[in-house]
Amino acid sequence: MKWMSRFALLTSLLVLVGCATPTTPANRYMLPDSATAPSGGSPAAGHLLIVQPPRLAHYLDVDGIVLQLDDITLNAARQHLWAEPLGRQLERGLRARLAEHLPDTRIMRDEASLGRSEALRLRLEVDRFQGRHDGLAIASGQWQLQAADGRLLAMERFHVETQLEDDGYPALVRALGASWDRVASEIATGIRQHR
Repeated sequence: MKWMSRFALLTSLLVLVGCATPTTPANRYMLPDSATAPSGGSPAAGHLLIVQPPRLAHYLDVDGIVLQLDDITLNAARQHLWAEPLGRQLERGLRARLAEHLPDTRIMRDEASLGRSEALRLRLEVDRFQGRHDGLAIASGQWQLQAADGRLLAMERFHVETQLEDDGYPALVRALGASWDRVASEIATGIRQHR
């Protein structure tokens, strides 16, 4: 009987110690807005473009910001997290950036496209969006532009690297934002050439 009361006392002490141990709150990050001023596009624009939600590589579809530690090792941070799902941030950021680069085009979300059979569709696959051990922020993948009737107009790969200006996660997130700026610029150039 004594051993049970000692066990209960020990268990209670361990619970109290566990509760008293300070934990560091996680840092949460959002991708920065584009570096250029938004133009918004014209509601009566001559072109319509539907941007579908990007498909992320499975290892990117996590809360933690991903770091590539060497040529084969990836690590998702536990204390440095995205403030909202990365795919949502990339989609919203891409729409805003494309609106800046394509002022003659109305950029729409996939859900808002009902009844828009004349619109082009942009599909995106992101296979890398991470920091790398050599101080670079990498964004790579593939985009496809489809005509309203489903014909494939263009399919291109993208790969952008941006040097971090400082150490730490804030610098990494800013560099990833700069990489996304360049990806959007490349896609906008491709769309102008193929529509």
